[in-house]
Amino acid sequence: MKRILFILLCFSLSLQAAPVNLLIITVDDMSADSVGAFGCKIPGTTPNIDRLAGQSLSFAHAHVTVGNCMPGRNVMFSGLISHNNKVEGFYQVKNPGWPHLVDLMKEAGYFTGIRGKVSHSTPYQPYAWDINLDTLPDGTSAHFKNAESYGISTAHGIKKAKAAGKPFCLSVNVSDPHKPFWSVVKGGGKDPHVPSRIFTAGEVPIPGFLFDDPKVREELALYYSSVRRADDCVGEILQALEASGEANNTMVMFLSDHGMPLPFAKTQLYHHSTHTPWMVRWPGVTRAGVVDGKNMISAVDMLPTLLDIVDAKHPARLDGRSFLPLIRGKTQAGRDHVFKEYNENAGASRDPMRAVQTKRYLYIFNPWSNGERVFATATTGTVTYRRLVALAKQDKRLDKRLDLYKHRVPEELYDVANDPDCLINLINDAKHQVALPSLRSELEGWMKRTKDPMLEVFEKRKDEIFREEYVQKVEKEALDRRKNRRGNKRRSNATK
Repeated sequence: MKRILFILLCFSLSLQAAPVNLLIITVDDMSADSVGAFGCKIPGTTPNIDRLAGQSLSFAHAHVTVGNCMPGRNVMFSGLISHNNKVEGFYQVKNPGWPHLVDLMKEAGYFTGIRGKVSHSTPYQPYAWDINLDTLPDGTSAHFKNAESYGISTAHGIKKAKAAGKPFCLSVNVSDPHKPFWSVVKGGGKDPHVPSRIFTAGEVPIPGFLFDDPKVREELALYYSSVRRADDCVGEILQALEASGEANNTMVMFLSDHGMPLPFAKTQLYHHSTHTPWMVRWPGVTRAGVVDGKNMISAVDMLPTLLDIVDAKHPARLDGRSFLPLIRGKTQAGRDHVFKEYNENAGASRDPMRAVQTKRYLYIFNPWSNGERVFATATTGTVTYRRLVALAKQDKRLDKRLDLYKHRVPEELYDVANDPDCLINLINDAKHQVALPSLRSELEGWMKRTKDPMLEVFEKRKDEIFREEYVQKVEKEALDRRKNRRGNKRRSNATK
């Protein structure tokens, strides 16, 4: 009997001593309130993600740093804000001078694998990961909208880690609900990747920052059907983890990279642009179904947190800080605000912005706004935007929204606790002037600490000429960079 107890004790200790595995799941372009557990108004939209939330610690006030993908994901993987990790837009950076998640996890003894968004995880180094799971075990390329393939990729990554005798760190990045939405197939034809539920235009909620219109409803129905397909993918991933026998020793982290790909969400710094449904399931550590409604966490905090979870050494420079104490159920000071920044879009159009958000207020600084310059955003190609343009010709309210969408104003202030859709700019409202000094001071202090090159223009924000000169300078730098990349690409192709 004593021998049996001794064996059981040794077995128990060996389980405790085993390094925790990491499974990081992201979805693409999904607003937090599209998830049932985060307030979705359609019952049963995300059953798998909701089930995960019921097993996890969820953060009610979690934000990414920007509403566009490549810059935002590089903040996650570097622990550095965009102006420090050198990925301010959509371009690859070679030898950036900072370590990537994959480098640090490999140094810590982890087997690393990635599925999806590989080219957005700059510096572009698919070779650095132990395995690129975009290629399935049979050698074929996984389709980025195929739910079943995400489960196959996850199982394959775990199997390879076991064969290597290492714990795993897998980054599995689901494409949905990024466009193309469900049923829209490039080149035409029928979409074979059918969601487990298809939503109709009559049942979808209209976000407060948009407007009710039949065409908008049709596009939202495709979006929500794509949200459901993302949920199908997450279900396949989690099922593969469970089947592997590693679920009880795996920390699962789930979040979206930013808000829905429609006007006033994607490519912005508004509340719904950056609010993300962030949850952590760590058996034996997190308590199931708990919601942290007090603390604010940011995407820049992801890397230091993951490093602390695996007890790995931090690189010399990090802009974020670990929230492992919160995961362990402890308290942590200084979690009452987050900082956000936007620089440029996929076309290298430079429209810099900075923001600070508390649970009550959101303050945004837009130095590019001069009343004439038009903001370049990925959402202008949507049906919803085209309807906004058409209806604005007869509707004064929508005409004002369109003008804000295109031109903005240098400073914006929103009471996000009462106006999360950011409809009413309070920058000149006498009742809210008391909040402005502290918000501006917090933002300025952060810009100084992170050596933000936009600090001087913020300090001289009332000087219209200085603002304009700054924006023209960074616009030229972005365009020159794009020309150089194209020139290098042409020269490279010529030598092949």
